[in-house]
Amino acid sequence: MANWASLYFQDSASPIMTQLIAFHDHAMLVLILVTSIVAYAFVSLFNNSYSSRYLLEAQQIETIWTILPAITLLFLAFPSLHILYLMDESPSPSITLKAIGHQWYWSYEYTDFAKLEFDSYMLPESELKPGEFRLLEVDHRAVVPMNTEIRVLVTAADVIHSWTVPVLGVKADAVPGRLNQMSFTVNRPGVFYGQCSEICGANHSFMPIALESTNTQSFINWVTQNS
Repeated sequence: MANWASLYFQDSASPIMTQLIAFHDHAMLVLILVTSIVAYAFVSLFNNSYSSRYLLEAQQIETIWTILPAITLLFLAFPSLHILYLMDESPSPSITLKAIGHQWYWSYEYTDFAKLEFDSYMLPESELKPGEFRLLEVDHRAVVPMNTEIRVLVTAADVIHSWTVPVLGVKADAVPGRLNQMSFTVNRPGVFYGQCSEICGANHSFMPIALESTNTQSFINWVTQNS
């Protein structure tokens, strides 16, 4: 039996992802409305017995079915552009995290703190503890404080990777020799998982991302212990 829960988005953990889910629902509502109208017109045309042998032009209906789709597209374009600009916005971040993709693991550097960097490898199944997720848990999680603007600089050391955390609504390609930037704010504590979203080689499926969100004091204690 199919797992219907897998058809839904994960619970949002950032304001951007909340707006992305709202836009998805808005777009689906418009799509259902348009599909229903087109289906009704399609069935009506097959079931009626009207004929118009001498109808050569219909300027009114031509005008209507040109203007209405344009207005419908505006209802999708404006919310989409709004979210797009919000995602591209990069206000003054409180913390900068650098994520470096390797074949096949991630390295993290906290450039605001001296000597705080580590590699993050996927835990083998034999080392998993009860409650930990297979193919998603790592030996060293990236830790960030919640309710704080975080900037992530993404790059790669060998081939193209992609740093993706679905619940935060963030995704950026890690390209060798290039720095890509994105920012987010985590609005609740927890551990959030992601995976490399570029096909980067034989072990592409085995370089997960685990991001842990804590309160500010716990984050300071973690930095102190690991610096």
